[in-house]
Amino acid sequence: MSLTALESAEIERANQSGLRPVVFVHGLWLLSSSWDRWRARFEEAGYTTIAPGWPDDPESIEDARANPDAFASKMVQEVTDHYLEAISGLTIKPAVVGHSFGGLIAQKIAGTGASVATVAVDPAPFQGVLAVPASSFKSSAPVVSHPGTSLKHGVTLSFEDFTYGWANALDADEARQLYDEYHVAAAGNPIFQVVTANLNPFSETKVDSKNPERGPLLIIGGELDHTVPVKPTEQAFKIQSKNPGTTELRIIPNRGHSLTIDHGWAEVAQTALDFLAKVGAVSLTA
Repeated sequence: MSLTALESAEIERANQSGLRPVVFVHGLWLLSSSWDRWRARFEEAGYTTIAPGWPDDPESIEDARANPDAFASKMVQEVTDHYLEAISGLTIKPAVVGHSFGGLIAQKIAGTGASVATVAVDPAPFQGVLAVPASSFKSSAPVVSHPGTSLKHGVTLSFEDFTYGWANALDADEARQLYDEYHVAAAGNPIFQVVTANLNPFSETKVDSKNPERGPLLIIGGELDHTVPVKPTEQAFKIQSKNPGTTELRIIPNRGHSLTIDHGWAEVAQTALDFLAKVGAVSLTA
């Protein structure tokens, strides 16, 4: 068992509710608390929610900043397995919502047939997505330009790097607010796994996009995202569209990679809620 006491308690609470669970999967440079407003909105809509962290995630922003190496050496499949373990404890099949690397992991989960419906927001590219715009290279530079450090230690973005990769669509005051409120260190390994994915036939970033049990999938992109630009997002959609299940794409205008935590988060959350309702991933007892 890799689940923490808090994660196990959330699963028990979800099971006792008798409601459809929604599992939230965070990405790099955030903690699961970044989903708190989404969780409240989804629970107001009648769902129950859980938001496990990645293995060994600190419990608070303060703890995370005091121990950035707690994030070191995490790998994509290790994190995916942690979320699958959490899902295995649920008595009702959940919907899954993930952002950035959490969006990649959400699609991996969907590929196993473990989710009733999935929403991937600004998802990190999976194996087979070939488009790598220049802004993606620049956004990943704090990791890939220092492999000797970033493969062994947690990587903290400077405010300048955060502004470019995450907050380029925001004014300076909001960028600083988000950086101070949400930003923590992250593992560098998953970025190297994405960078090398199409050279490695055994890459952990591989997604089973063809599984007929994948269920409905919505991919959401930010029009101005520098970290996961529109082109790879559209390419992921094209690959996923070959699945027999419903596959949809929404590009949110004038939004960057921070779209799940910035002033416009509610629009993105409502887009996800509307999709779940449309495909019948209802908020009532299954």
